[in-house]
Amino acid sequence: MRPFRLAASRQAPLSVPRRPAHPEGTQARWYGPLSVGVDLAGAALPVAAAIVEVHEPHPLRLAAAAALMWPLIRVAGKRYTPSTWGDGGGVRAVLRDWLLLVGALATLRVLCGLQSVPAEAFTALLPALVLTAACHKVVHRHLLAARRDGRCLRHVMVVGEGPTIDAVVGQLAQRTDHEYVIVGCCPVGEEEVLSGVPVYVRLPREEPEAPGQDAATVLGAADELRADMVFVVSGPHLSGERLRRLSWAVHDRGRPIVVLPGIIEVARRRVRLTSASGLTLLHIAPPLCRGLPALLKSAVDRVGALLLIVLLSPLLLLLALAVRLGSPGPAFYRQIRVGQGNTTFPMWKFRTMVVDADRLKEELEAANENDGHMFKMRRDPRVTPVGRVLRRYSLDELPQLFNVLLGHMSLVGPRPPVPEEVAKYNPVEQRRLHVKPGLTGLWQVSGRSDLSWHETVSLDLRYVDNWSPSMDINVMARTVRAVLNGQGAY
Repeated sequence: MRPFRLAASRQAPLSVPRRPAHPEGTQARWYGPLSVGVDLAGAALPVAAAIVEVHEPHPLRLAAAAALMWPLIRVAGKRYTPSTWGDGGGVRAVLRDWLLLVGALATLRVLCGLQSVPAEAFTALLPALVLTAACHKVVHRHLLAARRDGRCLRHVMVVGEGPTIDAVVGQLAQRTDHEYVIVGCCPVGEEEVLSGVPVYVRLPREEPEAPGQDAATVLGAADELRADMVFVVSGPHLSGERLRRLSWAVHDRGRPIVVLPGIIEVARRRVRLTSASGLTLLHIAPPLCRGLPALLKSAVDRVGALLLIVLLSPLLLLLALAVRLGSPGPAFYRQIRVGQGNTTFPMWKFRTMVVDADRLKEELEAANENDGHMFKMRRDPRVTPVGRVLRRYSLDELPQLFNVLLGHMSLVGPRPPVPEEVAKYNPVEQRRLHVKPGLTGLWQVSGRSDLSWHETVSLDLRYVDNWSPSMDINVMARTVRAVLNGQGAY
C-alpha cells in the first residue's frame, strides 16, 4: 500500500503503512546518473568544439578539465541529493555554480601559464548552464509528480505534545511537494491528538528517572512504525538535556532526527545558524522591505508599468470600446481599495458588471461562495457577457497599470482589498497591508478564487515576509500561464 498524507482534521486513527520509504527509491535512481551525465556532456563537448575551432593547444585536456570541474563543483555544493532535486529554487544555485566554474577555469589557465582565453571558449560554457538548469527542472517536476502519487517519500514519526503534533500535521498536509509523510506519533503527556495520527505510545510529561527510558520508548515506536526519521517538536516538557539524550539514542540507531523550532513560512535564505557557549542560535533576517531592494522594486514597478502601458495601448483602447458596446455604462470602473499602511486609493478596472452592481451586492451576500472576507460567486448575475471574457483572462485588471505608475500599487504583491474586508481583519490578516498590493501575485498564480481564505492569507503572508526580486520574476513568469488557463478566474 502507498503511504498516505494526513489532513489536519478530527478523524479516526488510520492504518499505518508497513512498506519502508526510500527517498532515493526505484523512482529516483536515475536522477543521479542523468544529472551527472548531462553535466559532463554539457561542459565537455561544447568546450572541446570551441577550443578546436580557435586552434587552442591541448583541446582534449582543456575539455576534460572543464568536464570534470563542473560535476566536482556540483558535488561540493551537494547538488546531487534528493533535497536539492526537490528544491524549486535550484536554478539560482545552478547559476551560482556556473559562475564559480567560469572563475575556476580562468584561474586554472593563469596558473598554467596559458594566454588569455578566447571569448568563444567561455561562450561554450553556456550550454552547461542551460542543460544543467533544464535537467534540474525535469528532475524536479518528475520528483514532485512522484510525491503527489505517494512515491519517493520518507516515513516520519513525530514526538511532541498533542497540540504541537496537530500543528505539524496540519502544516504538512497543506502541500504535497515535500518528501515527508507522517506514519505515527509519540505524544508527550496525555493531551489528545486530534489530527488522526496513529498514537503508538506516549512519553511521560516529566523526564523519567531511569536513564534511557525515553530513548527506548521512541526507538521502539520508530521500529514498529518503520519510520525513516524522527521529528521532534520541542516544548516545555521536551527540551534541553532531555532532547539531547534522546537525539543521542536516535542517532546511535542510525536514524536522522529533525528538531522543529515552530516557525513557519520563513524562506531558507533568511535563516542562519550559529552557536554560542554551547547554545544553538537560529538567526532570522528581517524581510527586505526597506533600503536599496525596496527602492529598486519601486523603480522597476514604475518603469515596467510605463513600458506596458505604451506597448498595450492599442489593446487597452479596443477593450474599452468592447466594454462600452457590450452593455450600457462607462468603460472603466473606479473602486476604493486599501493599500500599503492602510491607506486608501482609487483603483481602476475595466467594467465587467452592470452599472448598479454595488447596490445589488447586498442582495447576493447569502450566495457568497468564499469562506472568508472576500465576496466571490462563480455565476455572479451582475457580470456582463463581455465582462466574463475579460475576467477569464484577467484583462479587466490592465487599467491598474496606471495605479502602479502612480505608486498606489506594485506589479507583484497581495490582492488589494476593499475597506469592508479590512474592517474585519484580525492582526494576522492586517500584515497583508505591510506592502503595496499588486497587479499580480502568489494568489493570482496559485488558483485565485478557487483558494480558501486561509490559503489566500497564507500566500500573501509568505510574500510579505519572504519577498525578493527573484520571487517577483518567478511570479510574473507564472502569471502568463495562469492567465492563459484561466483557472479560478470568475
